[in-house]
Parts: sequence; structure tokens; C-alpha cells
Amino acid sequence: GLLPEDEIFDVSASPLSDEEIAAIPCGFGTAYNLLSRSGVCEGQEVLITGASGVVGLAAVQLALLRGAQVTGIAADEKSAVVRQAGAKTVLPRAAALPERQFDAILDVVAGKVWPDLIRALKPGGHYAVSGAIAGPLVEADLREIYLTDITIHGCSFMSREVFSGLVDLMIEGKVKPTIAKTYPLRDIAQAQAEFQSKKSAGKLILLP
Repeated sequence: GLLPEDEIFDVSASPLSDEEIAAIPCGFGTAYNLLSRSGVCEGQEVLITGASGVVGLAAVQLALLRGAQVTGIAADEKSAVVRQAGAKTVLPRAAALPERQFDAILDVVAGKVWPDLIRALKPGGHYAVSGAIAGPLVEADLREIYLTDITIHGCSFMSREVFSGLVDLMIEGKVKPTIAKTYPLRDIAQAQAEFQSKKSAGKLILLP
């Protein structure tokens, strides 16, 4: 098939392998968009839910590149990989969250913890969401949003300008995706079973 020329990005100068480049657009693209929309910058405190997932690990790495301090939320058995990615603190899923500590929260989980996430933001903080794996229906007290000037960003569409920033990081070799395993394409059923087991931290790659 054919693609419009302005939707093609040249990453041939990147020091990353073909597998690493293939692992970047979805997970890192989503994470980069969350960070861009919420305006994360140097010196800020950022909380990342689902931090051991593909988007979460990318968000940890990208937030650090912006000079932020990162706290991740992850299952106990995956906390080590989140720390290796650079998170200062890793909280277990059931942990009580501190109140009014974070400048930004990047969320792909939602669910019952959502009110605690809002309360964990500093006044004027930013909440950015691009997933709801724990449940899309949440309970909100709007007073906790408007009385503290919280901004909520729904993040799906990524502008060309935002993605171009990620491409620049790829070419500069400043990002490196976590690849859990690679499979030949003929083993796609095995790869799918591995994905559904949720035992792996990082991206699963199929090789044609």
C-alpha cells in the first residue's frame, strides 16, 4: 500500500536496532503524548500508573529525560524493572497514595483508584489519561477538581509536532525500549499467550 509522504518519518540515522525502532511508536508515542499534553518539565514530581507496562516504562524513561522525578505504581513482582528504568520510588498497586504531592499524573489504569489519583495532585496539577485497564467508570467529586484547579487531559490523538519530537529522540539514541522477548511470526499464537499472561515487562516483538 501507499502512504502520504508527510506521514513518513526517516529514522535511518537512529542507532537503535530494527526491533527497537518497531517497539517505539505505540508505547513511546502514547507516553510522549501524555507527557507533552500534561506539560511535564524539569524538577516536577510525576506519578505513573501501570509503570511496568509498555506505556508505563516508556513514560518513566521519557519523564526522566525531561528532568522530572518519577514515582511508579506496579505489581511487586515487576517493581525491579520499573526501578531499573529510573523511577525514584515504586509503589505497590494497593498502596495508599500521598495527597497533594505530584505535579502530574500519567494514567493508563483508572478504576477504583481514580479519586485517590486526583487527590494525589498538587493544586494546579495535571492529570493525563490514555487508558483504563482497571475500569473506565470512575467516581469523581468535582469539588476536588475545580477547587484545586486540576486540569484533565484525555490523550488519544497525537499531533505531527509531538511525534516529531519523539522521532528526534530516536535519531539521537536517547530512548531505548524494553523488549521482553522476540518471536518468529509463525509463533504468533505463543506470543499472544505470553502477552495475555501479563508476566512479561516490556514489548513482545514478532519477526517476519
